Amino acid sequence: MPHAARRTVTLRDVAAAAGVSVATASRVLGGSSRAVAPEYERRVLAAAEALRYTADAAARAMRRGSEAITLVTDDLTTPAMGVVVSAMERQARMTGVFVTVSATHGALERQLETVRLLRALRPRALVLTSSRFRANALDDRLTDELRAYERAGGRVVIVGVRDRAFDSIAFDDHGAGRALGAHLAMTGHRRVAILAGPEDRANFAARVAGCAEGLRRGGVPARQVRVVPCEAGRDGGYAAVRRLIRSGPPEAVAAVSDVLAIGALAALREAGVPVPAEVSVAGIDDIQLAEDVTPRLTTVALPLAHVGAEAIRLALRETPEPEHLTVQGTLVIRGTTRP
Repeated sequence: MPHAARRTVTLRDVAAAAGVSVATASRVLGGSSRAVAPEYERRVLAAAEALRYTADAAARAMRRGSEAITLVTDDLTTPAMGVVVSAMERQARMTGVFVTVSATHGALERQLETVRLLRALRPRALVLTSSRFRANALDDRLTDELRAYERAGGRVVIVGVRDRAFDSIAFDDHGAGRALGAHLAMTGHRRVAILAGPEDRANFAARVAGCAEGLRRGGVPARQVRVVPCEAGRDGGYAAVRRLIRSGPPEAVAAVSDVLAIGALAALREAGVPVPAEVSVAGIDDIQLAEDVTPRLTTVALPLAHVGAEAIRLALRETPEPEHLTVQGTLVIRGTTRP
């Protein structure tokens, strides 16, 4: 009988056998100038010999790549993303690498195109964040591109949702929304409008569901809760609340982002509706503007700077198994809500 074809041994196989990251195995086998701990070097060389590994062209190309960590995100202009990027850059400088950024506006085809281009440019790691990602449901084509990039020696970190295939950092968006709804219910608000943002944003949808749950658990009847889709920016919150004012303002506005809440405050102020005397307003994120508006904005603070620093740590770590983190929000009560 003919012998079965022998499976090609990949760099990932060697890394797994040695118990190190693909990037570390790549440095050892490619003769990189970057220092590798002697213990890791011995383990990689022993694994490569045992598996009879021969480096392929893709792996050699990755070893000639840059020390860049590239962030691929929907939109670089939002205040929340600005905090994440700033923290990434600070952490990267401390570890001798640098951060580049690319915006895709959340379009899958543009995400695919960007990742394919970046594979050719060979950054050391890719950090992807998108409000449209759903847990463990990255598009198959995008997943294939990211897996190919990792096989060539790179590392992938997904920020925003938990993804089993790659290192990931998830926000507990449902929990943040629930904390917001519970606070409004506890302080006696019964007619509540939830500014939901665009319907295709996975993180916003989770916050809406959590807020509705928090209100319901706090005794607010479902018929008294109005979910209002709107554009994502400040103008979306402003326009949505202008419409609410014409039909009779609610007792409270719960916005799925601080930017939406700030737009709501502007509309209420323009209409002469005092906050919080007649309408309470609250958001989620805790961007800098939340403390600068008058009155200061009640919000659920998300640890955005911590997430940026952790993204760099995951991108540079040595162990091959994916690590998954979930970060929680903290309710911060300020001047825009009251009983």
